[in-house]
Amino acid sequence: MDYSLLLKAPIFNNLSIKEIERLLSAITHRIRKFRAGSFIAQSGEMVDSLMIVLNGVVKGEMVDYAGRIIKIEDIPAPGALASAFMFGDRNRFPVNVIAVSETELLIIEKSEFLKLLMKNDKILINFLDMISNRSQFLSEKIKFLNFKTIKGKLAQFILQRAGDNTSEIVLKMTQNDLADFFGVARPSVARALGEMEEEGLIEAKGKNIKILDKKHLGLLMSE
Repeated sequence: MDYSLLLKAPIFNNLSIKEIERLLSAITHRIRKFRAGSFIAQSGEMVDSLMIVLNGVVKGEMVDYAGRIIKIEDIPAPGALASAFMFGDRNRFPVNVIAVSETELLIIEKSEFLKLLMKNDKILINFLDMISNRSQFLSEKIKFLNFKTIKGKLAQFILQRAGDNTSEIVLKMTQNDLADFFGVARPSVARALGEMEEEGLIEAKGKNIKILDKKHLGLLMSE
């Protein structure tokens, strides 16, 4: 295995290639490949191992009660899958995990991963950071899903990223990404942005958005 692929993996943050190789050589692990479009895990399955994407991209998606498919996120290499669900009373995959492209995973069974956590403080701290970041991401995702209107979702998204000290943001997501994140169709996002601009709430130039009326933008979140 090319251990350099793991240098940017959050679980191995601040570790050298030699340290990563030494740690992994002391435990049992395996590599598994998946074809594009194949299921890696289905919602409800037990999370009994740490899975790290070595190559490729996977996505997490869920189906709501209306039958709509909502993409939660794309996870490119070297991201980890369902790390926040490895432990606890309900350690099951909360969404379907599907390979977007040809994908290669490093798989470490839970019992072997526990050995890593007990042997190395850096791994333990990195894991705590990972699950905290995951909890924060899911919390943010729930907020957006709770807003009824697309403009309400966009208003929350823009205001949250602008914060209190600035009125301008640069979108790091495409309109397709935003649509997937909100669980809506892309044309709906484009239309909502256009309406917000026509109403004088924002000024949009490409990925640059300037807030013109923060007060009324905030009111959209209650609609």
